[in-house]
Amino acid sequence: MSENGKTPVDFWFDPVCPWAWMTSRWMLEVEKVRDVEVRWHVMSLSVLNEDKMDEVPEQYREGLKEAWGPVRVAIAARELHGDEVLGKLYTALGTRFHNRGEDVGREAVAAALAEAGLPADLVEYMDRDTYDTQLRASHKEGIDKVGQEVGTPVIAVPGADGEQVAFFGPVVTPAPRGEEAARLWDGTLLVASIPGFYEIKRTRTLGPDFSNL
Repeated sequence: MSENGKTPVDFWFDPVCPWAWMTSRWMLEVEKVRDVEVRWHVMSLSVLNEDKMDEVPEQYREGLKEAWGPVRVAIAARELHGDEVLGKLYTALGTRFHNRGEDVGREAVAAALAEAGLPADLVEYMDRDTYDTQLRASHKEGIDKVGQEVGTPVIAVPGADGEQVAFFGPVVTPAPRGEEAARLWDGTLLVASIPGFYEIKRTRTLGPDFSNL
């Protein structure tokens, strides 16, 4: 339990991933209907895929190169201003990238920093590797909990024995609200708590739907 008595939920995100964005908005809804508190962490699809770029389809390679910028800004914000700024910055970035369809570039990142009340000069870290060691460490902390075969988001919660239970996803669209959000949370925790349980999956027939965000 955290100091306020709520169950901590650790959430690793890359701000450019639309599916992580959907899950994160659901997680904020879960905070309203269950006694939990989200703690935000940065992970990176660019780091995840850097050793297998030859296997990445051509149309995604440029996106992975561009994806370095936002996560570098996010980790710099954390290092210079504390963990507590990540949630607000992620919301500002994700709203622009996904809900509004803005380019993953300096203009959108600068606007997100302003909205989050963070210094404008943080945008310069898009092109700097100053905090790449910390970025890789944050990424590794999340991915080590679930394995290399997944992406973002990663969620970790305290298990019955005190050890964290971690999982990738859930991948869902649109982001559930109200009681539906609560039921998905309860069910996800139930299956994730079973030793040896690994996967439920079906083919995606819809893309990310941001209409209710």
